[in-house]
Amino acid sequence: MYTFSNRLRIASFILMAVGVMGIGIGFVSAPSTVEEAKAKVAAHGDEHGDSHAVEEAHEEVVAHGETNAHGEVLEHHEEGHDASHDEHLLHQLQNRPWSALYIAAFFFMMIALGVLAFYAIQRAAQAGWSPLLFRVMEGITAYLVPGGIIVFVLLVLSVMHMNHMFVWMDADVVAHDKLLQGKAGYLDPTFFLIRAVIFLGGWILYREFSRKFSLAQDESNDNSNFVKNFRISAAFLVFYLISESMMSWDWIMSVDPHWFSTLFGWYVFASMFVSGITVIAMVTIYLKSKGYLEQVNDSHIHDLAKFMFGISIFWTYLWFAQFMLIWYANIPEEVTYFVTRIQDYRLPFFGMIAMNFVFPLLLLMNSDYKRINWFVIMAGIVILAGHYLDIFNMIMPATVGDQWGIGISEISSVLFFAGLFIFWVFRALTKAPLQPKRNPFIEESKHFHY
Repeated sequence: MYTFSNRLRIASFILMAVGVMGIGIGFVSAPSTVEEAKAKVAAHGDEHGDSHAVEEAHEEVVAHGETNAHGEVLEHHEEGHDASHDEHLLHQLQNRPWSALYIAAFFFMMIALGVLAFYAIQRAAQAGWSPLLFRVMEGITAYLVPGGIIVFVLLVLSVMHMNHMFVWMDADVVAHDKLLQGKAGYLDPTFFLIRAVIFLGGWILYREFSRKFSLAQDESNDNSNFVKNFRISAAFLVFYLISESMMSWDWIMSVDPHWFSTLFGWYVFASMFVSGITVIAMVTIYLKSKGYLEQVNDSHIHDLAKFMFGISIFWTYLWFAQFMLIWYANIPEEVTYFVTRIQDYRLPFFGMIAMNFVFPLLLLMNSDYKRINWFVIMAGIVILAGHYLDIFNMIMPATVGDQWGIGISEISSVLFFAGLFIFWVFRALTKAPLQPKRNPFIEESKHFHY
């Protein structure tokens, strides 16, 4: 049985405590009035290049009193435009702590969901190499319960208009937007939450029943529980493929409801899948370093690293396919998505591509390196940081515009959820022996060699 060390437990509590304080500071420091928002932007200066150049030129025109034949009408129009812009700026700055919290919450939840998908694939495929890792996967997927609930609470708060992350939830915005009116049947707040309950309920139910059958198999005299796990895993994968795509539309794409991509569900899946496999490898290596999982050998680590490498290439293929087709077609309602990110998010946008493709390619291409634990850990840290930036690039441009940064709100949110993730996962690992006893493929897994 695994014992949760006091040092790791205390470290997780410290991360959560520091994270909570930083999150609180982020919310308290957010402006509450238009004047505070304008003063904050002026105090910090233009941190992201010349993205305000058009606005400054516009303000200069107004300041010089340029008019046309309907000068009086134009003046009222400019005043209305300025007021609208100022309110939009306020909403962007108020969105920043919410967005940072949402990104971190979703990122760690998606790691657990990616592991759940990988676990279900191993069960449905009746893979012989991986049963020694099943308890590690079950421990990580335990986080799906608190992580999913937190994400759901944040969605509920958005529906309650506690923030402005999802603009389609604002009836005034929809009333002046023909495109959003056309999507109103699907982008309905109540229906939105009902779908979220179905998604989370399906994922958590599968995890709980699969865990139950897995533990029951250890005490059983036959393979009936193994067969049940096989069946529900195969059925779950169908549900997962549908629900994961719809979830990506609802929880990520809809923050920018004018944009769409038919590849987006697969793209998000690749991100969560490689992140989940990476965490499996990192937790496994940690447990081995503490004297557990003695029968997990270098070939198991090699195969996990091979998946990390392969899915990173798959993610790159999807990223390039999505980007190239949209950029080449140059359809305004599609290409704007990437124009915004390249102009205002140049560093995280291109940095994310390097971290998710170039680094895994260089670090994990060599087969021998896949067997070196510290090398796999180093590659894993880069991959996880890169896919956090991937989610960051999906959410922030739509919610905070060019008022982004990596500051107290962003770092504190990651620290809090990292602490919660570590605590919940490693506590779950103490609930059952780390090695399954009666899995029909356990002997094959013990003697796995690549």
